[in-house]
Amino acid sequence: MQENLNNKEAVEKLTTLVKSINVAIFCTELTKTPLQSRPMSVQDVDDEGNIWFISSATSNKNFEILKDSQVQLFFANKSTSEYVSIYGNATIYSDQQKIDELWTPVAKAWFEEGKKDPKVTVIKVTPSDAYYWDTKDGKIISLIKMAGSAIFGNNADIGVEGKLKI
Repeated sequence: MQENLNNKEAVEKLTTLVKSINVAIFCTELTKTPLQSRPMSVQDVDDEGNIWFISSATSNKNFEILKDSQVQLFFANKSTSEYVSIYGNATIYSDQQKIDELWTPVAKAWFEEGKKDPKVTVIKVTPSDAYYWDTKDGKIISLIKMAGSAIFGNNADIGVEGKLKI
């Protein structure tokens, strides 16, 4: 089933999916293969649908964003059958107030001096295009529908997918 969402509905769907999955494969240098990619934990999704990460100013990712700010984020949660692909523009900030807002104790593992480490930056990804795949009724109902389809030989109407226009 196709369900394209716009504006507020799109932001709400994106926020729900991204926060439930929480780890993205963050890709840079989109014109080269293989894509430069790495797992990144989401720190926040704001009211406008921007996705925030903590990163080191000395990371390859930050250098790559400074050369080309176009990025692709992939989110996948096999256990809940939720998937999102987001294309957007990344911006790097070193604003201490934003760092304080997004900081978590786990981030200290990458920064010796904690949130005051001069290498700490935050990356904001502003989505320009997104596509999602999700179950229509949740995983358990979808599994029951699939089993019923296999037994009775009919098509299961279990998935929903669509574009998210933020």
